[in-house]
Amino acid sequence: MNADDVKVIKKKTAFRGYFRLDQYVFQHKQFEGGWGAEISREVLERGHAACCLLYDPDLDELVMIEQFRPGAFAALQSPWFDKTQDSPWEVEIVAGIIEDGESPEVLVRRESLEESGCEIQQLELIDKYLVSSGCSSETQFLFCGKIDANQALGIHGLAEEGENIRVFRITVNDAFTRLDAGSFNNATILVAMHWFRHNHPRLKSQWRSLA
Repeated sequence: MNADDVKVIKKKTAFRGYFRLDQYVFQHKQFEGGWGAEISREVLERGHAACCLLYDPDLDELVMIEQFRPGAFAALQSPWFDKTQDSPWEVEIVAGIIEDGESPEVLVRRESLEESGCEIQQLELIDKYLVSSGCSSETQFLFCGKIDANQALGIHGLAEEGENIRVFRITVNDAFTRLDAGSFNNATILVAMHWFRHNHPRLKSQWRSLA
């Protein structure tokens, strides 16, 4: 089935702030045939994103960032988190929302400079996927980028957006140790790191040969 098998009966914007919340009333076809009942759902419209795991094949290091996330802070109110151990500051890879007229590739190159100080020399697409399709339209384009980790230093971010981003370098072996220990706790970095573990030998050989 595809989008032609959905009838939008009503759509309105219920809230518009930093993000936008749209309310839909629709019907969709059933697997057993015919149309289902009308259902009402809210969909979060926050834009579409591109993200990039930064890798230096010569030093065999990754560059990551750390910043405060309000969603992670709100999650600490649930019983499945420990406020004494879990933190609303998350270790992540560079990312941003794609602007109108901008490609995912251009976005990650821009965000890498803004958030880490690193210029991307080579790019490889890992995948494109929906982040949380039960409630949001957001798509993420996930890349791995070749960089010079020596460029990574300092604190970054746009002050007018309240950003305060720490950039840091980590050896590939230490990153794999943190992955196995469950230290990475957001989906984007987990997807990137599991892909990177499988592709690390190829990238190290391929990208070093281009240096």
